Amino acid sequence: MDVDELTIEMNDEETGELVIKQLDKRVLSKGAWSTVMFLYQERDAKTGEFGEPKVSLRRFQKNQGVFKLRGKFNISGKAQADMIVENLNKWYNN
Repeated sequence: MDVDELTIEMNDEETGELVIKQLDKRVLSKGAWSTVMFLYQERDAKTGEFGEPKVSLRRFQKNQGVFKLRGKFNISGKAQADMIVENLNKWYNN
């Protein structure tokens, strides 16, 4: 498997219905340790509608051709994303 094939999409095991929909993906680093940023939406179990987009940064380790998730950080919404971007800009654009 190649890092470009990784996805965050997930179906419900019982119904087969899509519960996490991947909207976009960026591979931030490749190699034995790869970092991928996913833009995704989760389906609300009560309404059946997909919620606001979220971001997940995930770190994978490749061992014997298989990627294993080793860490993740989820950005829960626009407000949190804006704070992260603001601080990264402060730290790196001085």
